Amino acid sequence: MADEQKKTTKKAEAAKASGEKSEAKKAAKKDDAKASKSESKKPAAKKESKAKKPAAKKDSKKADGKAKGKKEAKGKKEPAKKAKKAPAKPAAPPVVKAKARYVRIAPRKARLIADQVRGMDIESARALLQFSPRGAAHPIHKLINSAAANAENNHDLVGDEMRVSSITVDEGPTLRRFRPRAMGRATPINKRTSHIAVALTPVED
Repeated sequence: MADEQKKTTKKAEAAKASGEKSEAKKAAKKDDAKASKSESKKPAAKKESKAKKPAAKKDSKKADGKAKGKKEAKGKKEPAKKAKKAPAKPAAPPVVKAKARYVRIAPRKARLIADQVRGMDIESARALLQFSPRGAAHPIHKLINSAAANAENNHDLVGDEMRVSSITVDEGPTLRRFRPRAMGRATPINKRTSHIAVALTPVED
């Protein structure tokens, strides 16, 4: 009986040892499977990132190609535009200006002389102003001489070969005065002023 019990105990111990070994093998297999899965996931992620990078590069290359194509198209169009442009216009003649401000004469009276002088050559305008009986002739004559001097000194032009292209008379401030009258009254006196501007241009041959 003792021998049979010993045999059964030995068999039980052997079975226990084999069971522990099988469980250890199963645990090792599970660990190996987990490690293989994690490794398989990592290369896939790397592959995806690598696959994304070339796509981005391709997109950037396409954008660069489109930009270059547009620049080339613009460069090709520009010569056509230049060919359509008209020839350069001749330079405008120089304009010499002079102003007289706060001239003590009414604008309405000064405009009568300005209308006579406008568009005339400077020599004929001087002659007209020199012998005009109107009071506004004197300040306008001085202003035209000043504009001719500006043309000679500032623009290297011949003063006697100029033309009065424009002359304008604007109203300046009015000086208000009063005059005593009968029975203690006072009547207003308006002393008007003018701003005169002259522009000369060279006479065209």
